[in-house]
Amino acid sequence: MTGSGAVDHAGKVRAGEELNAEAVSLWLQSLGVPVEGVPEVTQFSGGASNWTYRLQYPQHDLILRRPPSGTKAKSAHDMGREYTVQKSLKPFYPAVPTMVGLCDDESVIGAQFYVMERIAGIIPRRRMPDGVKLAATDTRYLCENMLDKLVELHRIDVPAAGLSSLGKGNGYVQRQVFGWSERCVKAHTWNTPSFSYVRAWLKANIPQDTGTCLIHNDWRFDNLVLDPQDLTNIIGVLDWEMATLGDPLMDLGGMLAYWVESGDGYFMKMTQRQPTAMPGMMKRTEVVDYYLRKSGLNVSNFAFYEVFGLFRLAVIAQQIYYRYYHRQTRNPAFKNIWIMVNYFDWRCRRIIRQSGN
Repeated sequence: MTGSGAVDHAGKVRAGEELNAEAVSLWLQSLGVPVEGVPEVTQFSGGASNWTYRLQYPQHDLILRRPPSGTKAKSAHDMGREYTVQKSLKPFYPAVPTMVGLCDDESVIGAQFYVMERIAGIIPRRRMPDGVKLAATDTRYLCENMLDKLVELHRIDVPAAGLSSLGKGNGYVQRQVFGWSERCVKAHTWNTPSFSYVRAWLKANIPQDTGTCLIHNDWRFDNLVLDPQDLTNIIGVLDWEMATLGDPLMDLGGMLAYWVESGDGYFMKMTQRQPTAMPGMMKRTEVVDYYLRKSGLNVSNFAFYEVFGLFRLAVIAQQIYYRYYHRQTRNPAFKNIWIMVNYFDWRCRRIIRQSGN
């Protein structure tokens, strides 16, 4: 059950995204970090937001995160916020990477950035890496550990961690429904649904917040790092850029939007980006039951959170397609996203029908 040969690695730096490694080294030295020379620089290909590099020095293995070039909305790629969340959270949640430093001086590499220590391990993506095999019983245990880590996060003492200013307090669910509804309307194109029925249903069924806690807001297997010597052990949690204070069940609902089961249909399987269809993985209903039991929360009908998670994912996909449709990007991978948006509308409607609400 080990996978030491499948530890996640970075690759060649993409053209136009080169990093001034000498300038970074000088900046690190100014912080008192004992690095020598210029590091070997590689780049991680995963993710569609911030650029992530690996800096390999003889005695240090570091990660650098920065926003894409040409970014105008700093709030969408706030390196300072992402850095502060992790630095504040580390003493209370050891799976967070160790922060090294934040650079607000954009003259160093042309953008704000931060550096952290690398967590070497296996990241479970659409499928486990070649050669990595888990028995069904171990897969089940990994699934339970993943949910236990989420429950642990939701129990963090936010004031003690100094993160009370991250959110706006009660009313999180309502703000999310209305905010994402506005984004949906603005990103609409002729070949995608308006989601008018889904939006109306969500607004008519907004529940009271079950509580306010620190939520990751992008909780998936491919944001976790597994111990190469024990693949059921989660040693790292990555990508905290969307973390905020909100309702824990919204975090769970957002996670389920990406949870593909072995028995799902063709279109749902097209969205798969984590190995949740492996033998031994929980079904979505089992995930909800397990989380509610471990967290002590009680909800009579989880359909609202599941529908909202899918709706939010649909709007994210529609925003990407909107950029392609209006020739703001020519990436051919975005050409047929509109088909998935139509599927998400159908899936939301089906869950609503099955809920009886």
